[in-house]
Amino acid sequence: MAAESALYTILTEKINQEALVLPTLPEVAFKVRQAADDPDVNLHYMSDIIAQDPALSLGLIKVANSVLLGRTVKVESVSQAVTRIGLRQIKGIATAMALEQVFVSKNDVVASYMKKSWEKTVDIASVSISLMGAYLEKNKHTALNLDTLTLGSLIHNIGVLPILTEAEQYPDTFANPTFLQQAITKLSGKIGGEVTRAWGFSDELTELAESWGDLTILPTEIHYLDFIRAGAIYHNIFKNKATQEALLNSYVKKGILPDIDFMDTEGFKARCSDVRSMFI
Repeated sequence: MAAESALYTILTEKINQEALVLPTLPEVAFKVRQAADDPDVNLHYMSDIIAQDPALSLGLIKVANSVLLGRTVKVESVSQAVTRIGLRQIKGIATAMALEQVFVSKNDVVASYMKKSWEKTVDIASVSISLMGAYLEKNKHTALNLDTLTLGSLIHNIGVLPILTEAEQYPDTFANPTFLQQAITKLSGKIGGEVTRAWGFSDELTELAESWGDLTILPTEIHYLDFIRAGAIYHNIFKNKATQEALLNSYVKKGILPDIDFMDTEGFKARCSDVRSMFI
């Protein structure tokens, strides 16, 4: 379609000219990340930063009380939540919890699409996080860690935002789900890399945003990509059944899945629901 082609052309040109408007990291997430990089930061100061944002405060209390941390004694304050999560993990988890703030728009069509994009991201992240949690219970000495996967799974599709922002500027022409989806499919990975680099994220996280949908990239060793793609399979993002089966079989061989039907068990589904409740 002409409109789809026009949107694709505009986005491609802006990427090439480094003129694409990228979303800004929520201010509270920026402050948390800046403080976490300070070797002299303490739990009290970090708690004060987080307490300035009610939504983030509530989110971190949810995380601290979640199945992820496996604690039975509930925390009720930000300082208790920060203490339980720890300064090493708080940087990634606080960033992840704040990300919903960037999925907003004044255009009804674009706002609806952003809301659906965030919910889809959380759906995939919930599976990814739950699967890694189960994996870590049996593989305690792996180099992979849950806080990196948590943030990685929530920014894996962050490249949709500049596309939707561009569509918002020309609502009569581009704010149509039919060709928004086409532009997202073609460009979101590359744009996601631009966003994560602009936010100062690690190369590891940038790789997840750029590569999760590129199935020509198949790590031989266990990788964060595997967990995100397992979430995408669970939610039928990869439509080809042969591709789904091949990936699932590879995850069984790697030891990520105990068996190919593991994600269909009631116990795993309940775990995903618990994780999802932290974000939605």
